[in-house]
Amino acid sequence: MSKNDNILEFKNISKYFPGVQALENISFVVKKGEVHCLVGENGAGKSTLIKILAGAIERNEGNIIFDGEKVEIRSVHEALELGIAIIFQESNVVDQLSVYENIFLGKEKTRLGFINKRKEIKVAEEHLKQLGLDFSTQITTGGLSSAEKQMIEISRALIYKSKLIVMDEPSAILAERDVQKLFNIIKELRNQGISVIYISHRLEEIFEIGDTVTVLRNGKMIGTSRIKSVTKDELIKMIVGRTLLNKYPIEKREVGSIRLEMKGLSVGSVLKDINFVAKKGEITGIFGLVGSGRTELARAIFGADPIDSGEIFIDGEKVSILKPSDSIKVGIGLIPEERREQGLVTKLNIRENITLASLRKITSFGFVSRESDISVAKKYVKELNIKTPSLEQIIANLSGGNQQKVVISKWLSTNSKILIMDEPTKGIDVGTKSEIYKIISDLAGRGTTIIVFSSEIEEVIGISDRIFVMCDGCLKEYLDKYKKPEKILSYAMGVIN
Repeated sequence: MSKNDNILEFKNISKYFPGVQALENISFVVKKGEVHCLVGENGAGKSTLIKILAGAIERNEGNIIFDGEKVEIRSVHEALELGIAIIFQESNVVDQLSVYENIFLGKEKTRLGFINKRKEIKVAEEHLKQLGLDFSTQITTGGLSSAEKQMIEISRALIYKSKLIVMDEPSAILAERDVQKLFNIIKELRNQGISVIYISHRLEEIFEIGDTVTVLRNGKMIGTSRIKSVTKDELIKMIVGRTLLNKYPIEKREVGSIRLEMKGLSVGSVLKDINFVAKKGEITGIFGLVGSGRTELARAIFGADPIDSGEIFIDGEKVSILKPSDSIKVGIGLIPEERREQGLVTKLNIRENITLASLRKITSFGFVSRESDISVAKKYVKELNIKTPSLEQIIANLSGGNQQKVVISKWLSTNSKILIMDEPTKGIDVGTKSEIYKIISDLAGRGTTIIVFSSEIEEVIGISDRIFVMCDGCLKEYLDKYKKPEKILSYAMGVIN
């Protein structure tokens, strides 16, 4: 192929941070009209590379060739003007503005110095129709779903006549039906000759939507392959540097007496008459699709959402859980689905986050014992293999997998008897997923009661001793020893009652 077939070329891109080389001589090309997947463990350098492309940070070495010309990109807006649109995980729309105003943000159509509102609305409607969307362009964006906001960003990219669209974990916030809609749009973009860089931890997506895949590991280039010429196992080995033959630990454990019991727990129309038990040393999996009430049940057990009726027993004794602090007192910890928003204080460092829920234990006369604070944090950084140069590292600078380990450490420091884990491996690479599964298994081996809420069937089957399925706010136990995925899904979809 000629050089004109390339829309983007990274040439020997390197980036250094104090004490860390984030990228080392990264070189690969993205062809015109292809979906190029970028994969790697958390901390592999994917985000750093995309931030360089977006102009958010400067590279130390190397060149970027875009559409045949060497370019210098100093901001996201400059990238847009060149024809490069970056759609980050966090929404980049202004909730207070209308849909059409967001679509034309920075590219307003004017006439005699005034914004041509009628023209903007008309063009915006054409773009939404092209993407298969039917909501009004004049409504305020704040009331739209995450999926709809994502489509607005894609529409904005089309307004700028983007030749390359970068999507960073776009499916992480989407329901299954919205993921399929996104895939259809990506295929249509490809048909129009627009290139897409698609970043995802979900390997099944890579094989469904991608043409080419590039793997980064520890800031280094591992290789680029056509999707059709690589297997899932081969790709996993490229990503983590080893095969994951035992992805889910299989260990014999003693399962003890009932530790947690719920009777008739209900929350409005969301949760209906939930009856459930979990035992000491047991990993209980609860599978449910988006909207099944899965997350609401996790929050209700923890006291984050008030229950309307029902009883909760721990070790045979009835307890009153009206708020999270009540849960902490009786030994319940929650690893929430949205760790950055609900499980961590991202402006604080690792040490401060780990001891956040156990400050009473290390406080004397109103003062936190610095020695105890450091000792507790050091213990869990070592135990859970949290990769960090220092305990003082700000939590926002860690990869998703290491952030999740910090959240788990926070509850281990309180000696929680019951750990509720809502989507424990969401947004985490395959290598770190295996580490998290091993941590879960080890905790259960020590007698901790683990309840894993997940929308990944394979995960629930692989990690759980018993499986419950949620559908329309109801909980159904599934006892088939073979745990067939199609049957679990049938329960979840209400096909089997």
